[in-house]
Amino acid sequence: MKEINKSVLKSASNSLLFDMTDEQYAVLEKEFTILLKQMDLIGQTQGIDDLEPMTFPFDVATDSLREDVPSEPLPRDVALQNAKDVVDGQIKLPKVVG
Repeated sequence: MKEINKSVLKSASNSLLFDMTDEQYAVLEKEFTILLKQMDLIGQTQGIDDLEPMTFPFDVATDSLREDVPSEPLPRDVALQNAKDVVDGQIKLPKVVG
């Protein structure tokens, strides 16, 4: 594995089009040292390769959905009452694409 030092971090940050102060690089280097020690400790755990990777840490049960009950839509004036700018019964939005 490539050693994590200031020059590697500086190269990575420049690739992502940002830079940091020397103090920030020093803090990040210390954090990577801790992270690499933790990764090494996890790698030394017996039987770790036999386990299936987790994509989400909790069991999620989505076996029941609510019934879709049709209802009357809101009247237009009620739906538009809190809109900041209304033109011809529609909400006017600022231009997004040049």
